[in-house]
Amino acid sequence: MDWLFMMSSVTACPLDCYDACEIVFENGRLKGLKNGYTQGFLCPHLNHFDKHEFIKKPRYNGREISIQEALAILKEMIKESQKDEILHYRGSGNFALMQEVTDHFFASYGATLTEGTLCDGAGEAGIEEGRGSNKNMPITEVAKSDVVIFWGRNPHTTSSHVLPLIKNKTVIVIDPVKTQIAKTADVHIQLKPHTDIFLAMLLSRFLHIENGCDEEFLEKYASEYEDYYELTQNIRIKAVLDQMDVSIGQLGDVLRLVKDKKVAIVCGVGIQKYSDGADVMRAIDAFAAMLGLFGKEGCGVSYLGSSRANIVSPFNKKSKKVSKVNTEFSDFKTVFIQGANPLSQMPNSTRVKETISKVRNIVYFGLYENETSEMANLIIPAKSFLYKDDIRTSYSHNKMSFMPKVAQSDIGISEYDLSAYLCREFGVELQSEEFYIKHFRNFAVQRIDGSWYVENREEIPYIDGFDTDDGEFAFLDELDSKVDEEGSMYLITCKSPTSLNSQFNRSEHVYLHSSLGFCEGELVTISSVDGSVSLRVKHNNDLREDCVLIYSGTRGVNNLTTKKHSLSAKSAIFQENKVEIRR
Repeated sequence: MDWLFMMSSVTACPLDCYDACEIVFENGRLKGLKNGYTQGFLCPHLNHFDKHEFIKKPRYNGREISIQEALAILKEMIKESQKDEILHYRGSGNFALMQEVTDHFFASYGATLTEGTLCDGAGEAGIEEGRGSNKNMPITEVAKSDVVIFWGRNPHTTSSHVLPLIKNKTVIVIDPVKTQIAKTADVHIQLKPHTDIFLAMLLSRFLHIENGCDEEFLEKYASEYEDYYELTQNIRIKAVLDQMDVSIGQLGDVLRLVKDKKVAIVCGVGIQKYSDGADVMRAIDAFAAMLGLFGKEGCGVSYLGSSRANIVSPFNKKSKKVSKVNTEFSDFKTVFIQGANPLSQMPNSTRVKETISKVRNIVYFGLYENETSEMANLIIPAKSFLYKDDIRTSYSHNKMSFMPKVAQSDIGISEYDLSAYLCREFGVELQSEEFYIKHFRNFAVQRIDGSWYVENREEIPYIDGFDTDDGEFAFLDELDSKVDEEGSMYLITCKSPTSLNSQFNRSEHVYLHSSLGFCEGELVTISSVDGSVSLRVKHNNDLREDCVLIYSGTRGVNNLTTKKHSLSAKSAIFQENKVEIRR
């Protein structure tokens, strides 16, 4: 180990993940905090965190240099570029709040920043259209539920700390993949991908027919439910169920299990990786509204809430912005990339590589080598979360976690120290690091057990109605979605159990049902209208036969995906393209 550590300190995980684990750093090892949501265990990424090698030395055009030299070169790159020729592209490889300090420098200097999302933006847009805001049911409410519906969510991979909360509960899984949780669920609906909106609307329709709606709630907070019921009648039941591979009996099973129960619907992001992703999420919310699940203990919809809700950033981020989904890097002379791997994780990777290759100065600021560091002119290693002060909130619960420096290392530079150097050199005002951490901390209150929670966030959201103009839920008033035509295969780009996007142990395979006739280990080419990738086959009979699974961090997977946005937000739609396979 290259660190000097304190005997025992408490910190928190910075990864872009539902769980936001709290960590005991003891004698050089990471352990899960026993109290609270982390419950004494960590995910596989953190259990093997020290086995993933960091970038240790800065490099310029392949030559190792010192941090001081790297900063001087970065300064010259910025000086030689016009302000409108500079782009700051920041990802969420580190999700903590102090990461925004680089935005402050670049925005204040006059550079361009990015907007939009590669993750959850379409679903959030749908939630806001229906509810007026995106207030998330804290995942801890699941412990008070009778029934938990995992809708496109694989908790064993993406949110393992919810698993202890569902013991002895009725579990329903809606997922095109027979995940680990699906194999033990009371009901698993293995529907065709991109048909979730029809399932949600049919559940609402049959709930209404069977007089299962919470009419008292609806009359008060969602009075246009009769109009929505009429909209659901536009769906031809038998034809659409056949297309979805869902039976009326399965609909009945779900409705029977949720009747008069406390129900939590826990959604993943895969359901909204489509152009109509906002409508998909809004239809699921509508089913929850028909059941009267909002504003009640142990009930609601958990998706991704805003981790910054009720927190005012102290950093200046007012600037010209370009889309994070389809950035034209070639419009810029200097591109500063932080905590991101756009050459892997942006859609339509072939286009990304072409446009970024025209950039004169590519700067990569991060922890790990990847496709983007391979193309960068200047590489500046970031400090691991163990070696710097930070603070974080979560999009899955309302806790604020402190991240004090628990170890010493000479490797890398923190986001604050890099920004402080640039602000000093270019005359941008910046307060002390302690000032900003105290600023964020002031938005939290301490509870009697010593934990801190973001102030004024509702533990039971929408208890007094929705945040729309009239305080009522706004149902979809038209149905534009269609079941995809038969033919090509559905692409699923879910999270891997061994990697977090392009961090850690990335998969190198395409997963197919064995009945398709491809041999284990065979090299195949998967293609879409936007590109192709060649990968070796692994069999997975938990998939539907019409599905191709390539984990989101796999090299080349985004050769297949479109640069187009979702219809209701500047959000990537990674599963929009269908694909073909050939030997």
